[in-house]
Amino acid sequence: MTDVHLTGMPYVSGTARGILQRGLQANPTGRIVLLEQPLAGPFQPAPAGFIVIHGAPLSHAMIPLLGSGVPTIIITPDQANALHEGMEVAFDGATGLITSDTIRISRAPTPNASAAGCATADGERIHLRVSARNRRAVDRAVEFGAESIGLVRSEFLEPADGRVPDTLFYQRAFRDLCESASGLPVTIRLFDVAADKRPAWLPTDVAVDGVLGRQGVRLYREETVQCIYRAQLEAIDALAGEFALRVLLPYVANSAELQTWCGDVRQRLSHPMPIDAMAETPAAALEIGAWLETADFVGIGCNDLMQCLFGADRDRPEVACYLDPYAPPLYRFLAQVAGAAGERLDAVQLCGVLPQLPGILPILLGLGFRVFSVEANLLPWLVRAIAQVRLSDVQALAKQVCAARDADTVRQLPGVSKTGHN
Repeated sequence: MTDVHLTGMPYVSGTARGILQRGLQANPTGRIVLLEQPLAGPFQPAPAGFIVIHGAPLSHAMIPLLGSGVPTIIITPDQANALHEGMEVAFDGATGLITSDTIRISRAPTPNASAAGCATADGERIHLRVSARNRRAVDRAVEFGAESIGLVRSEFLEPADGRVPDTLFYQRAFRDLCESASGLPVTIRLFDVAADKRPAWLPTDVAVDGVLGRQGVRLYREETVQCIYRAQLEAIDALAGEFALRVLLPYVANSAELQTWCGDVRQRLSHPMPIDAMAETPAAALEIGAWLETADFVGIGCNDLMQCLFGADRDRPEVACYLDPYAPPLYRFLAQVAGAAGERLDAVQLCGVLPQLPGILPILLGLGFRVFSVEANLLPWLVRAIAQVRLSDVQALAKQVCAARDADTVRQLPGVSKTGHN
């Protein structure tokens, strides 16, 4: 059999070795699973690794793989032609290397690192929070020492019988998550329906158009969605006396919209609590200085932000090449956002896939960002990556990235290509 040496896009750090298997139709334990299309999970038992053909890295289809913590690489259909079921391969999820020469890649166990007190090599405190859609993610956040639950994806909490969720359902669901959090502060992002995560119970006459149409708070005037919005706030208010809760408004467009919805939330809550907002478009992100006069905290949704910035749908593999996470214009833009936040940059949380990809976190640290909400299973890798960098080095790296001509140049920079989550 012909030797194989490929370099795909690194997605989830870690090394994997095993027999190649197409799909999850059989027991994947100890296998490298080749996927034509990402699956929703959960992956029990989990395979040794995933290789995804033509995956869109920021897509909702890929995010469950990111959350699984299983080493993962994305490859092109042409590269997939060199891989055959039954062959033994090894790969490194931090570099993208896939090879049939399994001796070249040594096994790398999950780092024994806690996010509690996470800091750079020169002592700069970094805040790692967890994005969670279920209790399992919250349990892992506690296990790995997360600072808090930085974002509960409440749209994924649905009654098992398919009915429309009500106040009592949310009160039970939120309590379950808060009790699992074992005292960690919990930020609940209010219902964030979008075209690619539309619940079955939502009436078909409610148009959900995505980032260039209606999603997030833009849908809160619709009767069905407004009932969910009110039910969630009633549930949060009922639990506020027992748990450290925050409310996060999704997909806010501008300062006027922010003031409107912050005011509405405060009127509906009898308990005072922090109210935060998601900036997910370039215009919103550049207003961040003004937003921090109204909101207690601002989360930057990097996935939707990149869609708007590059004009490409994150869920379409055909245009994934336009959403290159190593593209210098992205970091020039984020440098502007950091500048707009000024001394309040510690009140800005980066969310989404971007900070979790191998080699990216040092760039973001170099731009000045210090707060991140990430998948729980990646915490040990991120903690170790942070502990290996010094501020002076990553600040110089960020300048190099912003000055680079193209993404390929960025990938070759030592601070990117040699950092990963190794």
